[in-house]
Amino acid sequence: MKPNDAIYNLRFGRLCLASLLFSASYNMLIPELPSYLSSLGGSEFIGLIIALFTLTAGLSRPFSGFLTDQIGRKPIMVFGALICIISGFLYPILGTVAGFLFLRLLHGFSTGFTPTAVAAYVADIVPKTRWGEAFGIQGLFFTSGLALGPAIGSSIKLFYSYQVLFVCSSLMALLSLVLIYRLQETLKKTHSFKWSMLMISKNDIISKAVLTPALITFLTYFSFGMILTLIPDWSDYLGLKNKGTFFMVFTIASLAIRFLSGKVSDKVGRRKVCIAGLLVLTISLVMMGFFGTWHGLLIAAAFYGLSMGILSPALNAWTTDLSPVNGRGKGISTMFIALEAGIGLGALLSGLYYRDVYQNIPLTMFACAILGVIGLFFLLLVRRTPRV
Repeated sequence: MKPNDAIYNLRFGRLCLASLLFSASYNMLIPELPSYLSSLGGSEFIGLIIALFTLTAGLSRPFSGFLTDQIGRKPIMVFGALICIISGFLYPILGTVAGFLFLRLLHGFSTGFTPTAVAAYVADIVPKTRWGEAFGIQGLFFTSGLALGPAIGSSIKLFYSYQVLFVCSSLMALLSLVLIYRLQETLKKTHSFKWSMLMISKNDIISKAVLTPALITFLTYFSFGMILTLIPDWSDYLGLKNKGTFFMVFTIASLAIRFLSGKVSDKVGRRKVCIAGLLVLTISLVMMGFFGTWHGLLIAAAFYGLSMGILSPALNAWTTDLSPVNGRGKGISTMFIALEAGIGLGALLSGLYYRDVYQNIPLTMFACAILGVIGLFFLLLVRRTPRV
């Protein structure tokens, strides 16, 4: 397979489309879940909607990484999609607060498994010299699902009902499963699943080889956890009534740069691209805290989207660069563990400091900017190797 033809083929196209449908399937529920939970009488548990989902996603990463390297990429992708299908159909059936919270825990397993295997699959079918470009393209589809899902979901709820929304979420995941099922397994030596495989040791959880990109991932996504928690209230405080506007601008900017940044990281190295991304990230967070108007917030959103579009493909490719061939799943899951930890801690700590005092929000943004500076200094000092 020639390098120039390796990315743009039917197999990679199916994988990208499956990623879009998968991410859209669970994100189309997000805007309507708070009101749905309130209708069940559980308004005081709204904060757990994301927290429970993220918890099981993070806890399942070590298992998904290990199993991806043992039983294959395809079974793990299929398993995650099946969780989405089952969860969507069960939301209307388990119509209690306890049932809903249980399903949020169950649903989180989907993103703990499928994205890990997808990343390993990309690395298997694309030449090493074009991993950055490939992850940029695949990330573009996945992020498109993140952006399109909420818009589609809200429209379905507006014209139909919660029940129709949940069924559509399952059908979207089913389409993703069909595309995944038609893919050929890429792991050369696979093993049959055994329950003993779930008894993983501490050595199966973290890949020491990828600690550098994992650290940068943690520092990067800490700010994302803060943004998910505080930006809706900050937007309202600044007079931006549509709380989704920030995320729309952020997503468009991120999509605009992903393809280019991935290709550049293949040419000049992951480390240099990550330095550029962290610099833009730091500037965006300072702007976010400094400008006290909604116009300034949207400008900062564009810069923040650019930074994430620069960093995400490079970090994915860098993690894959450093992962041994027979340990790609573990390496990729290590990066995702860092990502979940960053989002979770960023959301938790920023929420605890905020406490409905709007004047605390800019200070939180400046604190996240300091983490970006720490990441910059770390990369400037880290040992240079041919692959970074």
